[in-house]
Amino acid sequence: MNTIGHIYRLTTFGESHGSAIGGVIEGVPAGITLDIDAIQQFVARRRPGQSAVTTSRNETDQVEFLSGLYEGKTLGTPIGFIVRNENADGRHYDSLRNVLCPSHADYTYLAKYGYRDHRGGGRASARETVSRCVAGAIAMQLLKAQGVSITAYTSQIGHIALTESYENYDLSNIDNNIVRCPDATAAAQMEALIKEVKAQGDSVGGVVSCVIKGVPAGWGEPVFDKLHADLGKAILSINAVKGFEYGMGFAGVARRGSQVCDNFYNDNGKIATRTNHSGGIQGGISNGADIYFRAAFKPTPTLLQPTETVNTDGSATTICAEGRHDPCVVPRAIPIVEAMAAITLLDHSLRNKTTKL
Repeated sequence: MNTIGHIYRLTTFGESHGSAIGGVIEGVPAGITLDIDAIQQFVARRRPGQSAVTTSRNETDQVEFLSGLYEGKTLGTPIGFIVRNENADGRHYDSLRNVLCPSHADYTYLAKYGYRDHRGGGRASARETVSRCVAGAIAMQLLKAQGVSITAYTSQIGHIALTESYENYDLSNIDNNIVRCPDATAAAQMEALIKEVKAQGDSVGGVVSCVIKGVPAGWGEPVFDKLHADLGKAILSINAVKGFEYGMGFAGVARRGSQVCDNFYNDNGKIATRTNHSGGIQGGISNGADIYFRAAFKPTPTLLQPTETVNTDGSATTICAEGRHDPCVVPRAIPIVEAMAAITLLDHSLRNKTTKL
């Protein structure tokens, strides 16, 4: 499937080194004024070539809206858009035409389709996520009008990890450094580590944490479309994500039920919980507390050092990748995580409106 969402729906298209990446967004009500500049600024946060720890591919990622807008307002019809690939150079991948790159989608795409685009991973490239950021930026504007905010940040690169809850950091500092970590000391260490592995032709992974504030109680579905399940699906669909946990996550298994039970109390006429081990979701439905989750990103599998693999005919070979690659995808993944969370939440917001009289 190339589509996500039920009411707020995004369909994406395009390949890494094709002429453009794009998408079609459905479900946006008519008459809403969109801040186009804010959309462009959001998309720019994931663009390549933005710092010394990202790929050197230079793309402006200028969004061109083709339909669904008139005089700055939504028409209620599908919003079509493209982002042209201005700096695509498939020649870097000529030597990989018949090579299966380890830990990439080369073999699995070939097994499924019998044919593949070897240039930068084709459809499997993270280049596709620019479309998600366009739809996510729009969703965030609609959610902001409802008092909902979404903030993701780098909480770990390799062995360097933040140890405190998000509540103990000033998340407004995220974009003050190139790794997008709210702790300046840890950010400097993370940046140094990424540069170190880059110089070795290697890569490193990390963790993105995300906190969502302002979601009222009642968003979500009771069984298969649980809010956390849809968030998990959305986040796990991002390239390089290998793990997702919300609330206390796996750490909770080492604790007793009496230690992690979120007791209710009356907070000046409003039902609230004294703690938030549940991560703002219970029974698949939001309970009004902050929603928070973590996503684990693997080290980039494209290595600038000799790596054993096979050709498409099964014969053994060794590759040493060329081209422009991220030694760590985490800093550029921050807006992508925010975008996928926003798409999911706006969809559930619109679905929730259809279930109440």
